[in-house]
Amino acid sequence: MTRMGGGFGRRLYGDFALEAAEISKLAQKPVQVVYTREDDMSAGIYRPASKYKIRAAVKNGRVTGYRLHEAAVNSNMYGLIPHFFPAGAIPNYRVDTLQFDSNITTGAWRAPYTNFLAFAEQSFFDELSELMGADPVQLRLDLLENAKPVAAADERIEYSPERLQGVIRLAAEKAGWGKAPEGVFQGFSAYYSHNTHVAEVAEVVMSGGQPRIQKIFCAIDCGIVVNPLAARNQAEGGIIDGIGHAMYGELTFQDGLPSANNFDRFRLIRMTEAPEIEIHFVESDIAPTGLGEPPLPPAGGAVANAIYRATGKRLYKQPF
Repeated sequence: MTRMGGGFGRRLYGDFALEAAEISKLAQKPVQVVYTREDDMSAGIYRPASKYKIRAAVKNGRVTGYRLHEAAVNSNMYGLIPHFFPAGAIPNYRVDTLQFDSNITTGAWRAPYTNFLAFAEQSFFDELSELMGADPVQLRLDLLENAKPVAAADERIEYSPERLQGVIRLAAEKAGWGKAPEGVFQGFSAYYSHNTHVAEVAEVVMSGGQPRIQKIFCAIDCGIVVNPLAARNQAEGGIIDGIGHAMYGELTFQDGLPSANNFDRFRLIRMTEAPEIEIHFVESDIAPTGLGEPPLPPAGGAVANAIYRATGKRLYKQPF
């Protein structure tokens, strides 16, 4: 069988195989179904649009409440992952979601559920730390310290506070967090998804009046790394994908049809825009966990937070 290459969620759906089988049955002979790029993008399966409203309560320098409200198309995404961070780290914690039905076909996209939620959440924590006068890294470490006894007693908490603290410290150390040279602006993000803990630091510089992503530092705890070279490739690809769809990749719909049906109108990240990436894996004897997807969700938040420090402008919508 000829390999089809990467699917990034699209190959979870067998509509194209069913189409070939039905045509073959009607024709009473073998057939090959080939979509043009225009066919593929006009009648595809798209990542559900979503919007988040996040609020927090702070008392005596401590985060005492957290409320996230999600609205999503054809999906109850956050309802499937309510016990991710910051569950257990903040005492008064609530998440809820509304699903809006649409006849636009939607489905999985690389790092399902978490891909754009992480951007909203990690940008929020950066903004919260600024309002509190706290360091963004230290705020996350403190919240995870609160989560340790809760996670030990409540098996519903899916992430490990200790392992998430570990990658946060490692990424901050390798990036020299808070010690960047003049003209280099850093942004931080940390996220747990697909059973793996990841932290990233983005470095942005201004070039011609526009922010340019110079480098990404990434720390990953995915258990035992079986194939270091392949693991590094997976992580780098996830980060570049995350940056690309945070910065570009806009697709809108008019009367049920997408605004772009080929790459002349659908903007992707280019090779010259890909930053230097430095990957660090935590040595572990724990069974291997996800890797192709977890490096993607933190990328958008790290970049957004770095761009804010470079420009003074908060980003609330993707693509930037």
